[in-house]
Amino acid sequence: MKRMVYADNAATTQLDIEAFEAMKPFLLTDYGNASQPYSFSRTAKRALKESRETIAKCIGASPEEIYFTSGGTESDNWVIKGSAFSDPLKRRTITSAIEHHAILHACADIERLGYPVTYLPVNPHGEVLPQTLHEWLTDQTRLVSIMLANNEIGTIQDIKTLCDIAHSKGAIFHTDAVQAVGHMHIDVKSLGIDMLSASAHKFNGPKGIGFLYIKNETAITSFISGGKQESGLRAGTENIASIVGMAVALKNNLSHLDENVAHIKKLEQKLIDGLHEKEIQFVRNGSSMHVPGNISLSFDNCEGEALLHRLDLMGISVSTGSACNSEDTQVSHVLQEIGLSDRLARGTIRISLGKTNTEEDIEIILSALSKIIK
Repeated sequence: MKRMVYADNAATTQLDIEAFEAMKPFLLTDYGNASQPYSFSRTAKRALKESRETIAKCIGASPEEIYFTSGGTESDNWVIKGSAFSDPLKRRTITSAIEHHAILHACADIERLGYPVTYLPVNPHGEVLPQTLHEWLTDQTRLVSIMLANNEIGTIQDIKTLCDIAHSKGAIFHTDAVQAVGHMHIDVKSLGIDMLSASAHKFNGPKGIGFLYIKNETAITSFISGGKQESGLRAGTENIASIVGMAVALKNNLSHLDENVAHIKKLEQKLIDGLHEKEIQFVRNGSSMHVPGNISLSFDNCEGEALLHRLDLMGISVSTGSACNSEDTQVSHVLQEIGLSDRLARGTIRISLGKTNTEEDIEIILSALSKIIK
């Protein structure tokens, strides 16, 4: 039987078994609605409170600053639209040109309603330079939203510096940390940020659940109207099972973060060294400061789409870019913005390694790439 190698962890991750076990009671026996006052709902209500406390502790926040959402896309949309709609002056939003489409499309939505948006360029490594933000920032800027780590090339931004610059003009600062939470140490107070988006399935939690950190006293309107859940800012019956699973998965990942990162970096280096040893010509995209395991590779005279399918036939799962954009065969906006030629951009795949990958996986990937490309 062909061995399956999963190397698309930036798209989604395997569910943590402890998270799964923690979820089961809230699906089968303790299924009460946490908003109800009777005794049957107390277990769910307590689990909701404890999960909020756990997640807050994981990122250095206070429990009342954590709001549960359906995932990163909702959190990002809430930030962009909730911030804009809370501002009667319609001040400017600033973001980068390489953000996830959850940010970019939400910005396009508010632009159509008359809210101005600026899209900052990046350097060839995918970095937003502080001086670039300085040049565009004014006291008429309402929000700056820059992702912590890019989903396609893994580049990590200097969020603290960018946040300090934004605050110097009185702007609110948000970071889309979907690719970073659970994979690096994050302290929202040390970074100084006002809002942060996260999604559970990126750090071995269940799909369809995420959270938004909103610093106390940050002005933002609600995104979903209805009941009074989530302090009246996000209506809808809380998904207790998934919230519990998310909290357990995040705590587990961070408890073993240093060993996970060391393991993934070792695999990453083995892959890069192996490509050189096999004399496979490639360009690696992104910055030296990147999320461990996020490896964007461009091969000349190759088609990334064809490469993906050839690897798939050999039992290897990789991506040609963002999984949220998997049906679009156009050149990635991220690769365009870092100045990659169309030829190299079309020959790009993303290999994203996780804690469950092994050295044998790397050997299988190297052997497959050597057969296909050579």
